[in-house]
Amino acid sequence: MPVKKKTPMPKSAETRNVPGASPPPEGKNGQGVPPRETGPTQMQSFQEGMRLFHARQFQPARESFLRATGGPDRAVAHRAGLHARICEQRLESPGPALNTPEEHYNYAITLINSRDLATAQMHLRAALQADATADHVLYALAACQSLGGDLQAACENLKCAIDLQPRNRLAARQDPDFAAIAGQPAFHRLLYPDKKTQF
Repeated sequence: MPVKKKTPMPKSAETRNVPGASPPPEGKNGQGVPPRETGPTQMQSFQEGMRLFHARQFQPARESFLRATGGPDRAVAHRAGLHARICEQRLESPGPALNTPEEHYNYAITLINSRDLATAQMHLRAALQADATADHVLYALAACQSLGGDLQAACENLKCAIDLQPRNRLAARQDPDFAAIAGQPAFHRLLYPDKKTQF
């Protein structure tokens, strides 16, 4: 007796979605993979936090810093955590009422001594808004930037301070706040313009 051949099922029927059937398993071709989370990156959150911090908007700045603490870069996360705590301190204590350039300057000096460099720079810039030719304020801003490792800004502001008051050159030679950048060629040329740079 001849064997009856099975009629092959049409290909379209094999792949057709049948109501009630289970969905196909997730593959490695991207199908079924949940979409990536959208939002700012760790560095974008940190930079936004710094922008808000300098604008003295401490509550939203703190939120941005806290988002940055959860990112993969440990160094950025650490800095973000420190700034988030500074924001919390500012929110708890608004600080003294400062009205004159000298009050901003004097308060900035105490902040530099306690190494709150970001806030110190804000107050020094506030003092300079009232008097852009205050050489002692420019000198303090340069020292603050030197402590923070910003060589270019430190040299620029120190040069302005020296141009306004040449004795600032001698003061900078003996100032430990400039020790971190003392070996840099640009700084050496600024403090010793008559000597040939050995770098």
